[in-house]
Amino acid sequence: MLNELKNRVLSGYEISVDDAKIIACWPDVDELCDAAGEICRRFCGNRIDTCSIINARSGRCGEDCKWCAQAARFHTGVEEYESASSDDTLALARYNDSRGIRRFSLVTSGRKVSGRDMAHFCEIYRRLGRETGLQLCASMGLLDEESMKMLRDAGVTRYHCNLESAPSFFPSLCTTHTIADKIATLRLAKRMGMTVCSGGIIGMGETMEQRIELAMTLREIGVDSVPINILVPIPGTPMQDMPPISEDEIMRTVAVFRFILPDKFLRFAGGRARLSDAAERRILTGGMNGVIMGDMLTTIGNRIDEDRELFHSLGLEPA
Repeated sequence: MLNELKNRVLSGYEISVDDAKIIACWPDVDELCDAAGEICRRFCGNRIDTCSIINARSGRCGEDCKWCAQAARFHTGVEEYESASSDDTLALARYNDSRGIRRFSLVTSGRKVSGRDMAHFCEIYRRLGRETGLQLCASMGLLDEESMKMLRDAGVTRYHCNLESAPSFFPSLCTTHTIADKIATLRLAKRMGMTVCSGGIIGMGETMEQRIELAMTLREIGVDSVPINILVPIPGTPMQDMPPISEDEIMRTVAVFRFILPDKFLRFAGGRARLSDAAERRILTGGMNGVIMGDMLTTIGNRIDEDRELFHSLGLEPA
C-alpha cells in the first residue's frame, strides 16, 4: 500500500486524509522515510533550500500563544527591544550571504507591524537589497494591505506567517487571534505577488490526525515553504512541562508532510538541535529539503559550517 501511494503521488495524485492516516501508521519508519525521500528527490532534486532570520523586534507581545517566550504575560526572561539596529542587521545579513545562505528574514514580535515602525523596517530592507545578494522575506504578523504593499515595494518577495497548528487545535493554544486571521494574511501576500511560507510546531499536544489537518490546510492555501518546528518548552510558558515527542514520531510527521506536499520546501526550523545525528540525517534523506540556519528567535540553532558539512556528507546541494 505504501509503494502504491508513493507511485500515485509521483504521478501527480493528491493524497486524501485517509491515505495520510495509512502512511502515518506504516509499521516500518525506514520504509516510510525512503518513500518520502524518493518523492522529495523526484520533485525537488537533491537541493536543500537555506535561509536565516534575525529577531528584529523582541518581547512585549500582547498575544497569548502558549508556546511563546515573547508573550508579555509570561515571565521567561527573554530579551526585549523595539528594533535591531540597521547596522547589526546588515552585518548579519552580509555574513549569511557570504556563507551561501539564500534568503534572509526580519522577524518581529507582536500582533503586527505598522506605521512608522513599518517604514523603519522597509528602509532596512532597501539597504539589504542594495548591499547583499540575498532574497528577502518578512515575518511581521497580521498585516493589512497597506503594510504588505510597503514591504513588497521595499523588495520583500516572500511573506511568512505560521499557522502553528491545525485549525481544530489552534484555539486551545491561542485566543487573541485565529487561524482565519493568519490565512487572510497569507492570501493577501499571495495577491501582492509574494510567495508564502507557513508551517507550524509539532509536539504541543496535537494528534497525528491534527498534523495531517495542518498539512492539508497548507496545501489548500498553496504555500511555497513549510517550516516544521519541534517544540522547545520554554520555562515560564504554559508549555514548559510538555514532554518531548519521540524522534520516530518526528520522522513520521515529516514523511507524511512530504506525501501531502510533494513539491514544496519542508524546512527544519526550531528544535532541531535536540535531535540525534542519526535522526537528523534520516529526516534530511526522508523528506526534509530546507533549513533555517543559524540561531532561531529565542532558542539556539545549528552552526552554519556544521550544517554545510552535514549537507555535503548527504549529497545535498544548497539551492
